[in-house]
Amino acid sequence: MAETEPASTQQGSTADERPLRFYDSRQKYLTFVTTCDEKWRVAERAARELGALHPEPPALRLFDAGVGDGTVLSHLMRAMHQRFPTIPLLVTGKEISLEDVRLTLDKLPDRFVEHPQTVAVLTNLNFKESPTLTPNSAEKQARMVFEYVELEGDGSYGFGDQLRSLDDFLTDNWRVKVSEKTGALLYETPAVLVVYRKDQKFALDNVIPRRDEPRADYDLILASQPWRSRVSADFKVSKILCPLSNSLRSHGVLLGIQSMGDDPGIDLVREIWPDEEPFPVDRHELLRALHHELGDNVRNFDLMALPLSESRLRYSMHTLPSEIGNNIGTSTLFAAWNAAIYVAQIEDDRVEQATVDGRYIEATQNTLQRHGGLWFNDETFVVRRH
Repeated sequence: MAETEPASTQQGSTADERPLRFYDSRQKYLTFVTTCDEKWRVAERAARELGALHPEPPALRLFDAGVGDGTVLSHLMRAMHQRFPTIPLLVTGKEISLEDVRLTLDKLPDRFVEHPQTVAVLTNLNFKESPTLTPNSAEKQARMVFEYVELEGDGSYGFGDQLRSLDDFLTDNWRVKVSEKTGALLYETPAVLVVYRKDQKFALDNVIPRRDEPRADYDLILASQPWRSRVSADFKVSKILCPLSNSLRSHGVLLGIQSMGDDPGIDLVREIWPDEEPFPVDRHELLRALHHELGDNVRNFDLMALPLSESRLRYSMHTLPSEIGNNIGTSTLFAAWNAAIYVAQIEDDRVEQATVDGRYIEATQNTLQRHGGLWFNDETFVVRRH
């Protein structure tokens, strides 16, 4: 996400005085992931789209536009095996975070056991480059690292050992730098990692990506929270949504997911910042901007905002009924506060200012007691290629 945000969109900062961007804080991200069930709800929603797919040889092709810790991707791969047990899978994931790539690789060994004919690809390229695995300049293409890993054996333990041995490769090639122009995170070395079983190489010959054969024709693209919520619809569409839509094959489906508010989470945020509007661009505005950006090519797509009853995706913070009472534990209060400011994408400098007087503790407790817990609403939309 960080690589796509212009510095001018950061509240309370300038290009010369940039606070640590919220999504760059590892602890807050991991706390959110482990205390809320968003990843599982997103995976379940994405799995429903498998029924609309019409894969064609040589493989069923999935693109995850922001792998994160790999929870959604691994769940979706299991769902793909359940529905298409005999079809080869090509799974491509975009992720600039070294730590998240490590977590994702740790979730993959059993996928190569249950579904041997799987090719998993991870890349740090940006949204315009990653669908084709091709950097956007000759200079970047010349220094791109394109690494093949052929897993030997047939067991998840051995596969796990081999994937963990890639740590030095990842450390050398998944480094990031800060753009002097925008303050965004960029890759230092364009890198692609391709993993498959060595004993399946012959059968997967037409599935394994080649460095000099760019191709983007995905059956399913998952774009879950791939942008900063406060940037304009035009920016989100031109940099992310339009390139991804054009990477769909015939009958391919893109599932978009973003936060929408209207939930206890935004109530908590507005206890501290009453005028906060963290989600100014809804799915309707996004799809109008996409319609314009696609131009004449829009006739090849169905852009579906979906009715609210179908679009809304609710997820919750994990709590027990006994935890929400007169005296709520410190760990629960911290987890709820962290989740609310994470979803609303509040930058660290603003959070620090708000926590000086301790008002956030009372606000968090009041919100949890008023609603009997904490939950959030995402909205979903679908782009389908004719």
